[in-house]
Amino acid sequence: MILKKNYLSVYAKSFDWAGFFLPKQTYNECSALYNFCRIIDNIADEKDTLLNKKEKFTKFKEDFYNKKFSDDIIQDMWNLIDKYKISLNIINDLFDGIETDLDEKVKFITKNELLIYSYRVAGTVGLMMAKILKVNKPKALKAAIDLGIAMQLTNISRDVIEDYNNHRIYIDNNYESINETLNLAEKFYKNSFYSIKEIPLGFRFSILVARRVYKKIGDNILSKKNFQAYKNAGKIYVNNFDKIIQTLICFVDLIKLSLIKDTKNLTDNEHLVIAEKINFNERI
Repeated sequence: MILKKNYLSVYAKSFDWAGFFLPKQTYNECSALYNFCRIIDNIADEKDTLLNKKEKFTKFKEDFYNKKFSDDIIQDMWNLIDKYKISLNIINDLFDGIETDLDEKVKFITKNELLIYSYRVAGTVGLMMAKILKVNKPKALKAAIDLGIAMQLTNISRDVIEDYNNHRIYIDNNYESINETLNLAEKFYKNSFYSIKEIPLGFRFSILVARRVYKKIGDNILSKKNFQAYKNAGKIYVNNFDKIIQTLICFVDLIKLSLIKDTKNLTDNEHLVIAEKINFNERI
C-alpha cells in the first residue's frame, strides 16, 4: 500500500512513535485505518454548524457504502476490509459512536453509556488494528478492544474541560470523576497486556510501546492531584524523554510476556455491559 496521506504523524504523536517499530507496509496499513477514523472524527469535531456537520457525515457514510473510490481514504479502507476480512458491523459501530457526538449537547448519565461509547469510537479501532496485525484468537481480539477502550477513557479524562466547553459531558467535570475514569482505564490496560503475546512477534513491541506511552498520559493526569492543577496544566501529553523511558520499559514487558501464563479476564463485567448493545461474536 502506498500511503497518500498520513494523519497519524499529525494528530497522533504517541501512535506514530509506536509505529516506528512496525514494518513499513504494516505501518502504512495502520495509517490508512487511522486516516479513515480521523476523517470521520474531524467531521464531528470541526468548528461548523451542527446541520452542516450532519450533512457532511451523512455524505461521507453514503460515499463509503457506495465505494466512492475516487476518495483515496475510502478506497484504502475498503482495501483493508477486503484483505483482512473486517466485518462491516465494526464500521457501523464506529459510525454510530461518532454520530453520538453530532448533537447539540452530549451528556452521559451512566457508566454503561460511557463504556458503549468508548467501544464504538475506539474499541472498534483496536479491533480493526488487531486484524491488520494478524491476530486471530477471540480472546486476543477482545483484548484489542480493551486497549482501544482504555485509550479512549484516557482521552476523555485528559479532555474534560475542552469537551465541557464543546457541550460534551462524558464524565462529570471534577477530579474525582477523572480519577475514577482513569482507574477504570487501568483495568482495561491491564487486561489488554496479557493477550499481546498473541500478536505476531514482529508487531508485538510496537503495541507494547503504544500501550505504555498512552497509559503514561493517564499517569501524568493523576500526578496533578487536584482539579485546579489539572486545569492549569492545559493539554497533558507525554514528552519525548518520557516516551524514550516508556519504550525502554517495554523491553521488560516483552520478557514478562514470554513468562506469563493464561490469566483471568479482568473486564468480564464490562464486556457484559457492552454486550447488551453489541454482539462481539459478530465482530471478531
